[in-house]
Amino acid sequence: MITVHHLENSRSQRVIWLLEELALPHTIKRYERNKATMLAPPELRRIHPLGKSPVIDDEGTVVAETGAIVEYLVEKADGRLGAPAHRDDALRYRHFLHYAEGSLMPPLFTKLVLSRVPLLGKVAQKKFQPMVDVHLDYVEAELAARPWFAGKDFTAADVMMSFPLEAAVLRAGATEGRPHLAAWLQKIHARPAYQAALTAGGPYAYA
Repeated sequence: MITVHHLENSRSQRVIWLLEELALPHTIKRYERNKATMLAPPELRRIHPLGKSPVIDDEGTVVAETGAIVEYLVEKADGRLGAPAHRDDALRYRHFLHYAEGSLMPPLFTKLVLSRVPLLGKVAQKKFQPMVDVHLDYVEAELAARPWFAGKDFTAADVMMSFPLEAAVLRAGATEGRPHLAAWLQKIHARPAYQAALTAGGPYAYA
């Protein structure tokens, strides 16, 4: 049995979703953010020294970092929702699996930090928005070329891309003038496993 240490409104929602897609037995331990700081509670440090979410515990094997968890779960499920057989699709799969956190999430996080800076924060956000738009326009072009990020089929790369793009809707107007991105979000939100993950994980601000 896999235990997901799930922090509200966080990257760990993707892990619950992937577990539902793969039909892997799991249980969820929920954690709430500190209402003043919005940081994870100290209890998470008992699971992993970084005190971050997501973290999974698979009967004593503790795995942190969303990308590493996704790869672990895909492997555990005998490769289901993993890299497609076609070489080009497989390369896109690996790219977006790492792009989600490595390139797309940092500017979005910076924009979030700027939004909490009094006075000059709003000015800085406006100047920073074009850097975010480069990524969102890139994503729109990719989704205009194919139905899913890796190719014609849904994969774990789509799961990885969900959180930054859902967050970008609220933080950066991601779907404004980007119909393919908007359609992709509607598709993932309609998946039965996604809806099951929402029920299991509790309130999630970005769906």
